[in-house]
Amino acid sequence: MQDNATEVTAAGIARLAGVGRAAVSNWRRRHADFPKPVGGTETSPSFALAEVEAWLRKQGKLAEVPLRERVWQQLAGHPEGPLTALVHAGCVLLLIHERPTVWLDASAGSDARLAAVLPGVLEEVLAPRFGGVPGRGVNSGARGGGVNGAVGDGGVNSAVEAGGVNSRARGGGVNVVVDGSAVNAAVGAGDVNGPVTPPAVNSAPTPPRVNSSPTLPTVNPAPAVHSTPKVHEPAATRVTAATELTTASASTAATAASSTPAHAPTTLTAGTTPTTPTTPATAPTTPAPALRTPTGPQLLTSAPLLRGAAELAAEMGARQTFEFLLGRHLDANPRQYTLTPAELAGLMADLAGPARTALDPACGTGALLRAVDSRPGQELYAQDSAPELAALSTLRLALHSRATVHGAAGDTLRADAHPGLHADVVLCHPPFNERNWGHDELAYDPRWEYGFPARTESELAWVQHALARLTDGGTAVLLMPPAAASRRSGRRIRADLLRRGALRAVVALPVGAAPPYNIPLHLWVLRRPDRTPATPEVLLVDSGRFAGEGRGGPDWEAVREAVTDAWRAFTRAGRLADRPGLARSVPVIELLDDDVDLAPARHLPPAAVADGAGQLTQVRERLGATLRLTADLTPPPAAPAPPARWPLTTVGELARGGALVMRTGGNGGHARVPVLTDHDVLAGTAPSGTLPESEEEAVLTEPGDVVVPVLGGGSVARVIDGATGGAALGRNLVLLRPDSTALDPWFLAGFLRGTANNRQASSYASTATRLDVRRLQLPRLPLEEQRRYGARFRALDEFERALRHASRLGEQLVRGMYDGLTDGTVAPD
Repeated sequence: MQDNATEVTAAGIARLAGVGRAAVSNWRRRHADFPKPVGGTETSPSFALAEVEAWLRKQGKLAEVPLRERVWQQLAGHPEGPLTALVHAGCVLLLIHERPTVWLDASAGSDARLAAVLPGVLEEVLAPRFGGVPGRGVNSGARGGGVNGAVGDGGVNSAVEAGGVNSRARGGGVNVVVDGSAVNAAVGAGDVNGPVTPPAVNSAPTPPRVNSSPTLPTVNPAPAVHSTPKVHEPAATRVTAATELTTASASTAATAASSTPAHAPTTLTAGTTPTTPTTPATAPTTPAPALRTPTGPQLLTSAPLLRGAAELAAEMGARQTFEFLLGRHLDANPRQYTLTPAELAGLMADLAGPARTALDPACGTGALLRAVDSRPGQELYAQDSAPELAALSTLRLALHSRATVHGAAGDTLRADAHPGLHADVVLCHPPFNERNWGHDELAYDPRWEYGFPARTESELAWVQHALARLTDGGTAVLLMPPAAASRRSGRRIRADLLRRGALRAVVALPVGAAPPYNIPLHLWVLRRPDRTPATPEVLLVDSGRFAGEGRGGPDWEAVREAVTDAWRAFTRAGRLADRPGLARSVPVIELLDDDVDLAPARHLPPAAVADGAGQLTQVRERLGATLRLTADLTPPPAAPAPPARWPLTTVGELARGGALVMRTGGNGGHARVPVLTDHDVLAGTAPSGTLPESEEEAVLTEPGDVVVPVLGGGSVARVIDGATGGAALGRNLVLLRPDSTALDPWFLAGFLRGTANNRQASSYASTATRLDVRRLQLPRLPLEEQRRYGARFRALDEFERALRHASRLGEQLVRGMYDGLTDGTVAPD
């Protein structure tokens, strides 16, 4: 079957053909037979992938597209949205992972046959992996029935005993009719859903109807509170997941900068969470199964994608294929999700320890449970308020390990899907700063053993939910905003957690460990007490010293080693000797004051050697050497000269003449490389930024390129060296690549930095200055003369970098001296 439903954007066409977007725009204007848009907007239209491929092939412009890219295009352009496509692909990849020969049998023949046979064979695989009974199916409705089965021993959506999927008679096949008609055909000798008696499934007039679209319960309903995306909703009422998930907004960025970060109601610890709460006032609270087997008609649209995913799985494995597709989707939609780094998930799993049963009540895409070490007979329990994310997490965990996965969709606090569970371990990255968490409805809930959380203390509700789901002696690890350790509204609950020995440790993470990256988040380690310790103590750890420079993130190896070493020593002895500036075990009685403030930095002894006299001596010696180098690099006295009258040209003229190439940054492409930002150029530092993945190829720097910031009004130009080459060009930067036979790069960069030159090439808005790089001027000089100027400009650049280094060392020395004098580690004379 031709994949006529899959759509592709102009950027996707450019990738298919191996050209730039401008070439695609030219083709649309010059070729009357170029495919017409079938969707999108006037400024960003989309085209049918099959039509585009046929046209490119006819024109001889179709490049050899990697299989990974082709499958991704099919998923991204799926008519039901990428989340639905991911669920369908995940089901088939699990089938391939578990029973590859069954897939080969099912995929032989047409797409219609594949869609007809697939639900039945998927049911046989999904049911045992997700806690069901083979032959009865996941969430079957009657004895022996498959998914949505009605009676007898029928398969998925069967109506009579021994019938196939959607078949009407004994011994019928899966959506099969005797004359080979398509799925759910209306005519023929053995028609499915034909207008004859006995009543057919999916027939129009006769209730009860299975899979009917307008009125009865749909397949894969979205009952969860706070859930935006809806997978598998009937076409008549469906809003695509891609549309519904696009709720990330400027408000998210604003709340991320507050002291208590605002997360989406569902935190995607695997990767992610939708970023904006969208709780309907009358949202249903009954939990639903995370995954229902897709029906034949639903899978028919996905058939080309499923075949491509299977082909890709043959190359790289089913598990790796699903991780690739899920990762591409998350990278392509960075503002829709709150990511939880894999390194942080690993640290949380290490603190929790091994487990036979593990729960994540806000699972997102499953990163925390995925980090738990596998063991025989393991059971994983997951719940998320977004149905699609619950389904993806369930599939991801099933592909990752042999554990039985119990997934559910629903608001955990209002409608817990596992009320009788007592797990060995609970891992959770809950939504932060959530006001509508159920305060009014849950006032008398038995989970509040340590006190009823205030409306502003949703995180303490999640803490108590985790404790309620633990077995005696079990461990829970939660990622928390730092404000939860000190807000006055939560002090009574914090005090009771301490008194009863439930709170065992608070770990302050470095800035940049997880979003929002400008706040040092905390980890709370809790244990459900089987007995109250005689002299309870709590471990406080501050790993802030391991924060990375710029935006590169913390030194995770150092964080993991320091935190786990302190935790293991504390659990062995019940207390920990002071580790200045890093860790300390504090008697609970010392914390039970009016504030019950648990912020580690306020209780740890200062780091005696962090900036002690020995290290300060080393900093002073380095500063002296740098100052001597700076003195050597100081430019000689300026020799007077008459004003020069050079013939001038502009960067725009040089670009038109081929003497240099101009490129604009801001696209992430698909390559994982460091990104050179405008801040890096202004500060003279190494690449430190990131860019979201995009269809447009990233502009990669090369040694000898000249990079110019276009915002801010500063006269700056940087020549790329070997250490910076290969980085992607960030936003608000223009790259100039001179022809070495016509232009010297240092000559070019030096003249672009002239103050008068920048002033005449700048335009001014009410709040910003923007540089038009094309209008920058430089003299027309012979190459040999350019190199003379270039050598002088290069010497000035070395002098400037030495001054910056001396400034940073001087600041470090001054800060260390102040700290040493005030904490007593440095004598005043």
